[in-house]
Amino acid sequence: MPITTVNPATGRKLRTYRELSTREVRRRVTRAHAAFLAWRRTPLAQRARLLRALARELRRHPDDYAALATAEMGKPITQARAEVEKCALGCDYYLKHGPRFLADEHPADAPPGRYVTYRPYGVVLAIMPWNFPFWQIYRVAAPALLAGNTVLLKHAANVTGCALAIERSFERAGFPRGVFQTLVVPHERVPALIADPRIAALTLTGSSNAGRTVAALAGAALKKCVFELGGSDPYVVLADADLAHAAEVCAAARLYNNGQSCVAGKRFIVVEKVRARFEKLFVARLAARTGGDPRATVTELGPLARADLRATLHAQVRASVRRGAKLLLGGRVPAGPGFYYPPTVLTGVRPGMPAYHEELFGPVAAVIPAKNEADALRLANDTPYGLGAVVFTRDRRRGERIAREQLDAGLAFVNEFVRSHPALPFGGTKQSGHGRELGLSGVREFVQAKTISVG
Repeated sequence: MPITTVNPATGRKLRTYRELSTREVRRRVTRAHAAFLAWRRTPLAQRARLLRALARELRRHPDDYAALATAEMGKPITQARAEVEKCALGCDYYLKHGPRFLADEHPADAPPGRYVTYRPYGVVLAIMPWNFPFWQIYRVAAPALLAGNTVLLKHAANVTGCALAIERSFERAGFPRGVFQTLVVPHERVPALIADPRIAALTLTGSSNAGRTVAALAGAALKKCVFELGGSDPYVVLADADLAHAAEVCAAARLYNNGQSCVAGKRFIVVEKVRARFEKLFVARLAARTGGDPRATVTELGPLARADLRATLHAQVRASVRRGAKLLLGGRVPAGPGFYYPPTVLTGVRPGMPAYHEELFGPVAAVIPAKNEADALRLANDTPYGLGAVVFTRDRRRGERIAREQLDAGLAFVNEFVRSHPALPFGGTKQSGHGRELGLSGVREFVQAKTISVG
């Protein structure tokens, strides 16, 4: 069946793409495996030089790539351009540091003549989402390819144009044929790919439910996996927080990428003593954000990526209100074309409400009252997710202690919103996944440690 992309700002069709046949998919898997056998023998310095060329390609055409993301998933154009540059920075990081990460190691106290070398797995299947249609892919592909793997991308259907543009970027940078390929197939075709013995490992960024499904298939096939799954990040505002700063950071965190980020602030847990003041500042900051056409450089909030995503989000809001939450802002589906949803604040959110338990993937903030610091931290960790978490306090040492020891998350920040950086490992705990991307971990996840002994 054909795959059709839609502009979420207008609801109109963008383009229709032909789905690859079973024979064409097999041919591409065969090509990826054959390319791997040659690519793993390519000198590491040469692979690094191609990453440099890839970064150059991204910086040569940033507006073209950014415009695709804006058209296909509604990302504000200034954020889309920043995403393309971040991809280039990721390439820069791995071409600079990757060779050191992959160097042979001679552990202390190892017998003479014995050391550890790192060897690639083979063909890596990357199952990727639409919300960061470029960054999600390059942050996986750059370290995996540098290590000597090849990559097959199964991207989200609604960003098929981005997926094909990514494949072209590798071609233009000079990567050998078959080293990086895009598979234009629906998700129903994924099980056969996972079962294919020529695919050695896989990585998934998506929902926790998708993670369970893929994990079962990968487990049956004994495939190496890295999962970055859902998140419902708590932003804890303590009584001694700088409330103006906290409100500004929380507003930015909630609306970035149109509120569609796994590490966006979603649950705002506020000590009762300062809740009323925080809510007033928070609502004002959210209401002041500029919404509209994502192609305009002044736009800070565009549409949701699909109509069904908006319907799901609105249903979560309405169900939470029926169960006792109070609307402070937004909460109504606007008239007109496109899949827009306003900045929305729910307060008095408690257990039993969707806004408390579920991931809100859009510009909806759930304010959860806490009696004191201990109660706030209990509420922060009362979630099946564990991707990011933030605490706001004027006492930086106290904040660091809380972040280190008391927040159950893969990333814990103090007085700033959660975001990734090429040098630092990125990933979650609990139902937010396992394994890490970026940093040293981003390379080591897709290589096997091999012990060598020369007698």
